[in-house]
Amino acid sequence: MQIREVQEEIKNLHLSDYRSILRLAKKVKNIVNTTPSDIKVAVLGSCSIQYFVQVLRLLLYKEGVSADIYEGEYNGIKMDVLNGESALFQFQPDILIILPDYRDINQLPQYNEDIDGINKLIKYYIDDYKNIWGIIKKYLPQTKILQGNFVIPIERVLGNLEANYIFSQHNFIKRLNIELTQQHSDNVVIVDLEYLASLYGKKNWFDSSLYALSKVSFSLQYIGDVVEMFVKLIVAWRGKIKKCIVLDLDNTLWGGIVAEEGWDGIRIDVNDAVGESYLTFQKYLKELNNRGILLAVCSKNDREIAEQPFKYNKKMPLSLNDFASFQANWQDKASNIKKIAEEINIGLDSMVFFDDNPAEREIVRMNLPEVTVVDVPEDPANYVNALDAVWAFEWLQITPEDYARAETYEKNRARIELQEISLNYDEYLKALEMKANILEVTSKMLKRFVQLINKSNQFNVRTRRYLDTYIESLLGREDYGLIAVSLKDKFSDYGCIACVILQKQDNVCFIDTWVMSCRILKRGLEYLVFQHIYDWADEHNCDKVIGEYIPTEKNVLVKELYPQLGFSEIDVEDGKTEKNSRIYQYDIESRPVFQIYIMED
Repeated sequence: MQIREVQEEIKNLHLSDYRSILRLAKKVKNIVNTTPSDIKVAVLGSCSIQYFVQVLRLLLYKEGVSADIYEGEYNGIKMDVLNGESALFQFQPDILIILPDYRDINQLPQYNEDIDGINKLIKYYIDDYKNIWGIIKKYLPQTKILQGNFVIPIERVLGNLEANYIFSQHNFIKRLNIELTQQHSDNVVIVDLEYLASLYGKKNWFDSSLYALSKVSFSLQYIGDVVEMFVKLIVAWRGKIKKCIVLDLDNTLWGGIVAEEGWDGIRIDVNDAVGESYLTFQKYLKELNNRGILLAVCSKNDREIAEQPFKYNKKMPLSLNDFASFQANWQDKASNIKKIAEEINIGLDSMVFFDDNPAEREIVRMNLPEVTVVDVPEDPANYVNALDAVWAFEWLQITPEDYARAETYEKNRARIELQEISLNYDEYLKALEMKANILEVTSKMLKRFVQLINKSNQFNVRTRRYLDTYIESLLGREDYGLIAVSLKDKFSDYGCIACVILQKQDNVCFIDTWVMSCRILKRGLEYLVFQHIYDWADEHNCDKVIGEYIPTEKNVLVKELYPQLGFSEIDVEDGKTEKNSRIYQYDIESRPVFQIYIMED
């Protein structure tokens, strides 16, 4: 079969069609083996992981990622990790997947075991994993671990008494999962397989015959869903995340058509079965917004009429201030989604579209394939489940800056109004009253610093991803400078919005990493940051600053950054980390001076 035909099959693949998934997985292996790998992934498990590895390769390929995969031995987690000379450490994976099984718990509390005895046993298992994580952190400091939690088995030796005694197997494993959540190290992300098994039902999840024959710990009909959960996290680690959900209004956020029923006649009421469904959906969206997901409106409507429910209907959980962009007009929705992306400065592949009209959904699918389009059910009572089931907003962590993101975009409308009344753009920048705080990174700032590096795609000169553990190892080193920049203006405090990693190489200051949040572009902050890069280089007796630009599909924005700052491109091969990268040089002679409208705190 030709590669193009395989790719077409993959494009139309459904996670529930496990037979097609397994069949295509074998074909993709040959394709991936002939292409350069984008990422190294190792998989270790207590049970058989052969099918998991095959499907992982397939679903990563579906996401445009070619993976070189290390497959551990059966029941080989400790076999690989505890042996410092194992092939795992020679492989040097970017991502390490650990798949435990409840059968690993071969010692359970005795009947009537007291709480001290149970806690001691919990500590025994948790310390075992802490040791594993610690070894990996020591010898593979740039490896991110994705570890599944324990799926609680279906059998209940105590029957209903499993829920009544703390020493029962079910309660013990629940406690163990909670402790994994509380005590996992910063190089670990816990993957909630217990949730997934509960979602599809434990009676369906476990396949005793398959386990007896092949030692596979769950039914193969869910192989696509299990692997997809890990794939979502891997692509998020690579910076591909969803940030915004674009919503229709009529029969999507409320029942009925506001232009016909009026703002007080739409169905959004706890005393109405249909209205309560829309109310529940809005509350769910409100919580998404609170965790940092942006909301936007894309509706064919007169704007004044479309805004009325948010202004006057007191039963609405959502308000106008909850939306980062509000496009209500009679243009086609694909064009309006592009406007939304431009207004809030994110890529189309960061957007999710939710509209009750199947014709509108198909238009967006055809014209904007990068946008994730949700198949919206007819019954609004199922809206929450339909959006939740897409797993669109899988992130590796949440920081205070994420919680504040929605408020930042709310205040952005005030900035737009200020820009409109300003005489020119310079006057607008002055009127923003911006203040920046530029600091050397400390351990307290580490989480946000790493998150911004790994999430930023547009203003990112090299698009290198790093783990907390690796960045932490650079703190305090004389040959490295880690710079974090916070910004606030008269409307908002953005928190940390720019990160720089500098490395001294002999008499050269090399810009290893330079990223900035898309929320503060076109403010001139890059000029202020470069002045601090220059100062660091000068203080460390460097003769020149070297910058590398590695082009990607998303970072065209910084293609001319170095020339704009006064760098000269140099024709060299040594120092390039990619064949198509460009190397730029700035000689340390005199400190660069730019027109900057940002004060320093």
